Amino acid sequence: MPGGADLHPNGAEARASHSVCDNTINGNGNCRNGFDPNSKKFKIFIGYDPREDLAYEVCRYSLLKISSIPIEIIPIKQCELREKGVYWRERGKLESTEFSFSRFLTPYLANYEGWAMFVDCDFLYLRDIKELVDLIDEKYAIMCVQHDYTPKETTKMDGAVQTVYPRKNWSSMVLYNCGHPKNRVLTPEVVNKETGAFLHRFQWLDDKDIGEIPFVWNFLVGHNRIVEGNPSTFPKALHYTLGGPWFEQWKDCEFGDLWLKELEEYKKEAEKKLD
Repeated sequence: MPGGADLHPNGAEARASHSVCDNTINGNGNCRNGFDPNSKKFKIFIGYDPREDLAYEVCRYSLLKISSIPIEIIPIKQCELREKGVYWRERGKLESTEFSFSRFLTPYLANYEGWAMFVDCDFLYLRDIKELVDLIDEKYAIMCVQHDYTPKETTKMDGAVQTVYPRKNWSSMVLYNCGHPKNRVLTPEVVNKETGAFLHRFQWLDDKDIGEIPFVWNFLVGHNRIVEGNPSTFPKALHYTLGGPWFEQWKDCEFGDLWLKELEEYKKEAEKKLD
């Protein structure tokens, strides 16, 4: 397995290796990928669950630490959405997190403008998010890693039921073309009433509307594998989908040491801000 330096370049290295908008300017002076770093921050919505507060903080920290483009991170907190009258559906027995369905409000929360990303909180980013933004293609309504994944486990995280369905984990990290006409279907009314199948399988879209991202941006810990000598298999974002080191029973999971190291860095930075 490649060493930590290969998987996780430090912020200075990442920023030095990327200019703000390399090779993405069109004739009008706008970024072809729909994101103009000189005008707006790229919005990243992270699913939030009170049981996984540390996971959220570490995910957020890992994104901010090595980003060479301006980003804005917004937690999707169910309690706040309910207070605002945006989310009202009752929680189902198979919902393993509070953001199982609220994640699909991303285009609405972004005012149906530009591109934005949703990501589960149980991710650890190892590479500059600019590399992912540069993959954006305007012809798609969404872009995601198109996993062919059938988990063997019957439970995940803190005992939550492990469900199996087509396109599983596709919705765990999605780049949304929020201004795309088809994504205007995702109103609060639709997100609150539609089935899990409709939402998680992206049934408001045709297959041609869904662009593909390399699996290393949603590297499923315990499922995906690194191939020695093949950099295209080295994870750029780790997804602890079965459970991460913030749960006691998952302290020793694969790549858990990388997450714990990031946690220590986050804590040190937080302490500095308090001094």
